[in-house]
Amino acid sequence: MTRLLIAQGLVVLVGLATILVVTEIVGLALFREHMVAAGHENPDVEAIHVEEAFRSAITFALVVALAAALVVALAASYYLTRRVARLVRGVAEAASTIAAGDYEARVQTPALGPEFKVLADSFNQMAGRLADTETTRQQMLGDLAHEMRTPIATLDAYLEGTEDGVTQLDPPTVGMLRGQTQRLARLAEDISTVSRIEEHHLALVHEPVHIGRLIEQAITAHEAVYAAKGVRLAKKVEEDLPTVGADPDRLGQVMTNLLDNALRHTPEGGAVTISAQSTGERVVVTLADTGEGIPADALEHVLERFYRVDTARDRQRGGSGVGLTIARGIVKAHGGDLSVTSPGPGRGTTVAWWLPAL
Repeated sequence: MTRLLIAQGLVVLVGLATILVVTEIVGLALFREHMVAAGHENPDVEAIHVEEAFRSAITFALVVALAAALVVALAASYYLTRRVARLVRGVAEAASTIAAGDYEARVQTPALGPEFKVLADSFNQMAGRLADTETTRQQMLGDLAHEMRTPIATLDAYLEGTEDGVTQLDPPTVGMLRGQTQRLARLAEDISTVSRIEEHHLALVHEPVHIGRLIEQAITAHEAVYAAKGVRLAKKVEEDLPTVGADPDRLGQVMTNLLDNALRHTPEGGAVTISAQSTGERVVVTLADTGEGIPADALEHVLERFYRVDTARDRQRGGSGVGLTIARGIVKAHGGDLSVTSPGPGRGTTVAWWLPAL
């Protein structure tokens, strides 16, 4: 603020000196020319007094005017620099607070014009994003610790039993241990995907995708596991569906998560039906099963990270609790959305997702 005030004062003082010099050199020269034109080539006492009066009047007027200008300029500069300095101090203090780990710091929007408003709003948006990221990180760490507890405890128990000679490393035990390590690996990958989705860092490679072919590929990849469990897998795909602009690998991940989830919750003899249709501006894909269904009070939570309707049974069947979260995040990243409905327990579940058509 002090440097800005000094700079403004120097500008006014240089202006004052310039005007005085110009008045003394140019102004008086012009005045003498006019005096000569008026017949006063040889200055007499009266002409000298007139010239002195002119010089005194001009000098006095300029000094008063420029002194007033200097006062006004310094006052305006002082007011403006105080406002700017307050904003800068606020940003610096908020940045220090955030650096110390408190992400609730915000900067008040100053009445200094659109540029400063953009600065304050951008800083506050950045602080909000950092707060969201920190919240996500803490939740992720808590969820990860909770989800890792069971497989780690199982591995530790069997390893301790092996050391004590109580448990033998026979093929069933090795298979069980491998299953637990695979579960940990799958959990780590799911956590990474959820983190990228929630922080809007999910990499997508868009290209025209035909939903009908995508469904065919998903059904082909899952036919064997569905047949092994005795669950019928059917499709009802509308012909001539429009293409969508999407990442085919990510949409394949959506279909895999939904089909795996449906298979876990559909008993032997049940059925899962995939439907696809166009509504003009959208392509809607529906996956309906005849499985366990979802209670009404749980429907609003099924898309939350790590939420399970039946915690014990889902863990036994290998579900990580983030399949639907990942599927919805991928669909939303493509400009669409995903929803889950169910008439109730024992009456099946329907998952519908849509993308804008090209």
